[in-house]
Amino acid sequence: MRRTQPLLLFAMLGWNVAQCQGLNCDLRAYKPVEGLQAESGGAGLQVTWQGDRDRQLRAIFAIRDGQPVVRELAVRKGNGAWAVLARDLSPEFDVTSGRRRISEQQLSPLRALKLELTPEFLEREKWKAFWDAPLDIPGARGTNPDLPRSPEEIRRATATYHTTGCEVKTEGARLEVTFPGLSMGIFSGQLRFTVYKGTNLVRQEAIAKTEEPSVAYKYNAGLKGFSIGKAKSVMWRDVAREWQKYEFGGSVNTDPVALRARNRLVIVEAAGGSVAIFPPSHKFFFAREIELNLGYVWYRKDADNSFSAGVRQAEHEEEYRPFGVSEEVWNRRARQSRHNLGNFALYNAPAGAWQRMAVYYYLSPDDVETTQQAVLAFTHGDRYKPLPGYQVAVSHFHTHFNEQLSDAGTIDLHISMMSDFHGDGHPMDPGPLRLKDQKVYFDGSRRHSDRSFLIMPGEEPDATLGGHYTMVFPRPVYWTHVRQAGQPFVEQDPQYGKVYHVGSRADELEMLRLEQGLVWQAHPRTKGSSGYPDAVRESEHFRSDRFLGASYQSLPVDLSEKRICESRCFGVLDDMNNWAGPKYMIAEGDTYMKYPDDETFPHLIVNYVKVDRVPRFDEDWSPILRAMRAGDYFVSSGEVLFRSYGIEGKGAHRTFTAEVEWTFPLEFVELVWGDGDQTQRQLIAATELAPFGHHGFRVPFDVSGKKWVRLAVWDSAGNGAFTQPVHLK
Repeated sequence: MRRTQPLLLFAMLGWNVAQCQGLNCDLRAYKPVEGLQAESGGAGLQVTWQGDRDRQLRAIFAIRDGQPVVRELAVRKGNGAWAVLARDLSPEFDVTSGRRRISEQQLSPLRALKLELTPEFLEREKWKAFWDAPLDIPGARGTNPDLPRSPEEIRRATATYHTTGCEVKTEGARLEVTFPGLSMGIFSGQLRFTVYKGTNLVRQEAIAKTEEPSVAYKYNAGLKGFSIGKAKSVMWRDVAREWQKYEFGGSVNTDPVALRARNRLVIVEAAGGSVAIFPPSHKFFFAREIELNLGYVWYRKDADNSFSAGVRQAEHEEEYRPFGVSEEVWNRRARQSRHNLGNFALYNAPAGAWQRMAVYYYLSPDDVETTQQAVLAFTHGDRYKPLPGYQVAVSHFHTHFNEQLSDAGTIDLHISMMSDFHGDGHPMDPGPLRLKDQKVYFDGSRRHSDRSFLIMPGEEPDATLGGHYTMVFPRPVYWTHVRQAGQPFVEQDPQYGKVYHVGSRADELEMLRLEQGLVWQAHPRTKGSSGYPDAVRESEHFRSDRFLGASYQSLPVDLSEKRICESRCFGVLDDMNNWAGPKYMIAEGDTYMKYPDDETFPHLIVNYVKVDRVPRFDEDWSPILRAMRAGDYFVSSGEVLFRSYGIEGKGAHRTFTAEVEWTFPLEFVELVWGDGDQTQRQLIAATELAPFGHHGFRVPFDVSGKKWVRLAVWDSAGNGAFTQPVHLK
């Protein structure tokens, strides 16, 4: 075939294989799209696409000795000259794996519920583990059964390839180039590059599975072979947001150099522009209780003339000890701050599940700082974008605020949002100490709230219901977790005013009703809530309108799932609504101490609550709680947002409408419904829509056989947003 022969002619003639310098490319799933094309040439398979801001991008792929290579990455402005950013790059992947174990924290409530802990049951539950650190040898005593771990459990492997061809596929406004023949220790599968019309993104991923049981793993990924002669430096912002650079004047590195880069971003400064390298903004991160920046990007000087760069996960949690704290105070804080090496769970890899281990590149003709701003646009600068008519809310911050204020001797200390009295304070005190703790908590929250920042002093009491749960009221409420003999349920205290003494589930529910508080199950079906809310589904608590639902957090992480917390969280949400009336998911952090150099954004998912403004601390917070109780809020990772949504029509035929905006290229929209017993869904592909877009979706549905419906939108990086279930009348 002549180099100038268009690939479209192959499709027209029914020829399905193109020859690319010995590279057999299966084109049966390829269709040329304006602004998104692939063609063969003397150098290999050339992919060109329209990027953002009138940029055009080019990538050339080939195979050398069975190894897929990126022969060239290039970019140009408009119809100008091509600027070659890099040549002759090899994709690099490595995995480190250990053995997944269930945690003793999960087993404790399951034993208390007297459930039959069969091998089949434990096999299912172990994949929800949080307190597990498969790479810690020998492991923390009492954290998991069947310890100590042995060094033989840990296996490390680097990807190798035995590739003779590729598959080219067009799906909507994206193009995929897939190379089979990837081997990586216990994993095997394929390598894929994806480009998207309308953006300068390139997604590189190892799509691989293992057939072994009980595998937990982490991965590193990147590109090897950047030319030191063609690149000026690698640049990143440190945790203090100052720009740093390395110009490759030092010695060759033995291992990758981990960079504690702000925004999880490193940029190769090339002669004709920049190549930004970063991980998926949320799906890359497994659950932790702190957000210390462990260095998620790396570089490595391989020789005097070449280097590599990519993304990484650390193998262990790290302890953080600030200066200027006494030994006594530090030891107490360290126990509460969860800087614990026994908690670093990695990703789940159930046997046969295709894991998608991704890294992103952004190709730019611009300088490093301009490129950085273009990349940060995908996460709105790691901020939650304001939306008219909504306020951003998130809960479950364990900063032990009242103890810090008491230790400091002043309430003029810092701003925080938290869920106190979970391992701190005096929860079992009948009054004198507990109420004093609460006063400090309330006064501190008042002091550090502002016109647009409200600290609602919630609590994770775990007192009467079972499992862990969160409570919040529309105002400060004084109450104790115990009710001594002869102690009234409600009394007037001369110093604190109305005080509740709660000695039973009935007392707690009555207090919630009288004060119009809300309660929800924290981390359902995992951690200390294993077996919940299932165990209380028939209780008066759960059936009450004061029981809002359960919390939403990215735990566990399985990179074969398309949604964040796909199985556990949405399994709970859909089951609750099949069991009873409206129950919702509340995004929570469940996190501990915060420091200025933490990398918090990728670990947090938030609620957009439909209220016009943030109440002041001494005003009534009821508008927030009423909106939440009505389901007038949606949950978002930040990259996908609902401008508005609702159900139109009456009778049997209705339409779920939503005005949606997004940053990363979209993946799909789904309408989910339940009939009181089972859950079903309708998927609507959205791959034809451009990134940084907005669209009005209209999804018709028949009410027949449906008890409730909800809508969710997910992007190609695994980020998303979902509405709360609407129960149909």
